[in-house]
Amino acid sequence: MPLYNNMKFIRLVFLFLLAVSLYACNNQNKGADGKNPTTGLTFKDVDGIRFYEVKRRFSNGLSFNKDGFMLVPNWIIEHKAPDTMLAYSPEKQGMEAFYLLHDHGQIYNFAREYFRAKTIAKDSLVLQRLQVEALVIAKGEVSDVNSTYYTKDYIEKVLKTTVGELQRPTKQDTAFIKKLAEKTYKHPANPDTAFAATEIVELKPNSKNVSVKLIGYADSGAHRKSYAYMYPEYSVEINKSYKQFRYRFSVIVDVKGNLYVNRIQGVLPDDMPYRRRLIQGIADVYLKNLLFIKPGTTLGIPHSSEITISLAGNR
Repeated sequence: MPLYNNMKFIRLVFLFLLAVSLYACNNQNKGADGKNPTTGLTFKDVDGIRFYEVKRRFSNGLSFNKDGFMLVPNWIIEHKAPDTMLAYSPEKQGMEAFYLLHDHGQIYNFAREYFRAKTIAKDSLVLQRLQVEALVIAKGEVSDVNSTYYTKDYIEKVLKTTVGELQRPTKQDTAFIKKLAEKTYKHPANPDTAFAATEIVELKPNSKNVSVKLIGYADSGAHRKSYAYMYPEYSVEINKSYKQFRYRFSVIVDVKGNLYVNRIQGVLPDDMPYRRRLIQGIADVYLKNLLFIKPGTTLGIPHSSEITISLAGNR
């Protein structure tokens, strides 16, 4: 083939690849309405438009992580010029105003959260929720959460659905939880395979000699309410026990309601083997027989999960 023809062929291939690349980039940046790229828009361009969060996912597309933490889309936001963001408050049953701080680039802060604005369109927003520590964006899963918002018109008139339907967990979420649950079936007592249940373990007394109360959420510290189910703690008091005792410990509860002692508080390492055998015996003899135990579930799927018990025995 002559040199001229070779150069002509290479030039045609280059132009073709360039056109394909530009087309892909153009489509990748389109808003939910399929119009032109909206990367030049700011929140001021969507002033007064109310957006409903319909998806909150990790970058792998799932709403859950391996620990059982579930991302729940429930925000409603609306920009109010010049520097205010309204966000729905369940406590106040209405929209609450927050100062909108434009940090730098596409990084914003409002409602005590940092976000990277990935898409700002007239009918949709995509915000990456960021964990900021000492003015530095943390790496890893804590900053790997993408929230998608649509307007009510787009949801009802274009997608022909509802906010609630869009917020439901996906088939991929169910498959992921089933896979995690199956690991707990093989190793029911293993704390490394157990994971938090969104519907926590239920303990109910089946004897007048025992009382049970869900007293809060252990080790949650300053965690928000959305984390609370990951740290359930029960107070259990047994009357007519063999002796007086006070113990605080965690147990893995499997799908059959069996209890496996895991962490024990306030015990020296040298005393741990003896204390573990003692508390496991109490769990097997007293708790197993005096309590109705319903295993924790996620998406209706039972699996091993961990709870904390503050146990008191009275003679």
